This record gives sequence, C-alpha cells and structure tokens, in this order.
Amino acid sequence: MEVAFMPSYLKVRAHVVDFVNKIQKLGKDDPRRIMHSFKVALAITLVSMVYYLRPLYKGIGDTGIWAIMTVVVVFEYTAGATLSKGMNRGLATLLAGVLGIGAKYLASLFGPKAEPIVLGCLVFLLVASATFSRFIPHIKRRYDYGVLIFILTFSLVAVSGYRVDKIIELAHQRLLTIILGCATCIIISICVCPVWAGADLHSLTVSNLEKLASFLEGFGDVFELPSEVDNTNRSAERDRSFLTAYQSVLNSKSTEESLANFAWWEPGHGKFPFGHPWKQYLKIGVLTRQCAYHIEALNGYLDVKYKASSEFQIRVQEPCTKISFEAGKALKELASSVNLFTYPSSSAKHIQTCKNAVEEVSTTLQASMVGQWDVLDTIPIITITSVLIDIVKCIETIFAAIEELSQQANAEVSLDKNKKQKQCHDGVVASHAVVTVIIHKSALELRDVEDHRG
Repeated sequence: MEVAFMPSYLKVRAHVVDFVNKIQKLGKDDPRRIMHSFKVALAITLVSMVYYLRPLYKGIGDTGIWAIMTVVVVFEYTAGATLSKGMNRGLATLLAGVLGIGAKYLASLFGPKAEPIVLGCLVFLLVASATFSRFIPHIKRRYDYGVLIFILTFSLVAVSGYRVDKIIELAHQRLLTIILGCATCIIISICVCPVWAGADLHSLTVSNLEKLASFLEGFGDVFELPSEVDNTNRSAERDRSFLTAYQSVLNSKSTEESLANFAWWEPGHGKFPFGHPWKQYLKIGVLTRQCAYHIEALNGYLDVKYKASSEFQIRVQEPCTKISFEAGKALKELASSVNLFTYPSSSAKHIQTCKNAVEEVSTTLQASMVGQWDVLDTIPIITITSVLIDIVKCIETIFAAIEELSQQANAEVSLDKNKKQKQCHDGVVASHAVVTVIIHKSALELRDVEDHRG
C-alpha cells in the first residue's frame, strides 16, 4: 500500500511546492501586490461596518450592500485606475439617478395608461444614445465604465420606480452607499502606499529604451559580420539573454495606453505635477516600438550562415559595429534623460558619431564597387547596413520626441539644443539613400545573374 501511495503523495507535494514558489515569485517581483491585497481587504472591512454597526444600518438599510459591491468593482491596482472607476461610478450614478427620477415623473404626467409606454420610450432613447456614445474614441478611452454604470443605474431607477412608491428615498440611499464605497477606495488607494500609474508609465518608457540600448550595445560583441570561419558556435557560448529582452517592447502598446489613461486621472504627485504631458509618453512609445521592429529585423541575421570577400567584410565591419555601439549608447543616454527629467543633450554626441559612421559606410560602399563581388554574398551585409541606418533615423526621432517631452515638462533646456539637434539630422537621410541605391543595384545584378543561368 505504501509503495502504491508514495508516488501520488510525492506528486501532490511537488504541485504544492510549485504553487508556493509561484506565489513567492509574484510577491518578490512586485511587493506592492501584497500591499494592494491588504488595502482591498481594509476597504471592504471598513464599508462592512454599515451592517455591523446598528446606527449606520438604520440610516442606510439593506442598500449598504451596494457599498461592498462598489469596493469590489472599483478598487484597482493603481491609484489612477481606482480614481477613474470611482469618479465614473459616482458621477454616472448621480446623473442616472436624477434622470431616472425625472423620467418617472415626466411619464406620470401622461396618465396611468400612457405612463409605461412613455417610460419605455425614454428608457429606449437614453440607453440607445448612451450605448452609441461608447463608440466615440475619447469617451470609450476615459468614460466607458461610467457609461455602463449610467445605463445600469438609469434602467434600474426608471423601471423600479414604476412599481416602487418611495423612489427618491431608494435612489438617495443607493447613491449614498455608492459614494461611501468610492470614497473609501479612493482615500485608501491614495493615502496608503499608493501605486501611481504615471510613475509606472514613466518607468516602463525608461525600461523599454534601456532594453533596445542593451541589444545594440551587445550586438557588436555577439554579432560578427560574415567570414569564412563559422562564428555561430563561438557566439553561442556567450550570454545572449539580453538579445531577446527587446521583444517585450513590441507588445507594450496596450499597457502604455492603459497607464497613460489612468495617469490622466491622478493628482499631482512626486515629480509629476498635475497636467504632466502623458500623451508625449505614448508618442515616445510608438517611436520606440518602430525602433524595436528594426531591431527584430537585425536580430534575424545573428545566426545566418553566409560568406563574403574578406576585403569587403573588413571595410564594412568596423563602421557597422561603431554604429551599433553608438546607437546603443545614445538610447541609454535618452533613457537616462527621461528618468532624470533632463534635456537629452548628452545623447547628441553619440548620434553625431553614428552619423559619421553612416557616412563612412556609404562612402565605403560607393568606393567598393559592389558589383566586383558575388551579389548573393554582399546583399546580406548591405541589408544589415541599411537596417542599422534605419535604426539611427529612429533614434533621431526618439531624440526629438524626448526633447519635446523635456520642454513640455519644463525641464532644464540647454541653450545650444537647436544646434545639436541639427547636427544629429544632417546627412543621415542622404547616406541611407546611397545604401538603398546600392541594394537596388545589387538586386538588378542578381536578377541578371538568374536570367543568365536560366
């Protein structure tokens, strides 16, 4: 019996240990989650006093259950999300209650027989209008939950008011308990170890820039432009975990938009005053993802096996490596500027170095006469060069967006910022055009070779 029982026992024990480890990991990854659990429990305990204390129960009655329900659905992880839901629920309940009572009395003016018909028409018109408003982007982004609560509350008040005589008292008690629940959530969320959506959005923006910087800085070490010696085995021995970190940037859009929306509701806190330009973070996020897509294309050439003339390789390898290193340093400086709320002047010199390396590459490719080598061998190298130039252009646009953020946030701006920005933009577009022409020329030569073989 023990022999048959032991495997099952050990299996259950392994599942329990695995579950405990996962719980511990969740707490260690973000200790604020533990505090949030206690905050929700505290809020529900406080509003439960409506039932436990007789004086409060006499004043509110059975509608006190709405206070508990409000805490359950309103209390969110971040203060901004809690404020958003709390304000939406409170204002929507107030507006819907007033309109519901008004609809009841307006319908009663038409007499007992026509009252249900008029009331039904009013419910139909208002619910249809409110539902259609949810398709408006601005309302859907910030007030969608409020519109849902409006539809629910208005329908309940208008419909129940037809059979309930004390409709005003019922609406008053329900509104009071909902305000009690929302106020409890908002006060605890802001005053007890608050989790700010704006701060999380700020940290996410910095983290995404640093992930791209880590890839580009490590790209020069891990990736060696093609040679007759297979470098795949040598690079496989190195730690390449940082080369996949950028992939989370590609899927950050929904998180950024959600955090920006919640940050808009938050009061001024810490380094983020009221009216902080949260929309600019979304613009930076879009540009960061565009750069990540170029990096995704560049990452595809890490394990590709191909050969090229050693002379051609030597001429292109050094400037390409320099572009990768300096682009990574520029992104790291940009991340630091966002993190410290400073003007991104320190990244301008790295972008300028990238620009010089781009010009060097374009000059080298022009002087090399790509046609003297096998087209199939040179196209991957030229493609990598083109992607690197695209990355430099993306970094320039990120620089401009962060510069705009620093201006909108009233950060300290250098007097020579315009001069540095102009230096960053000069020549990159022209150099990219040169590489594009060379790729096109190589493609035509490849087509001629295939036609000849055919």
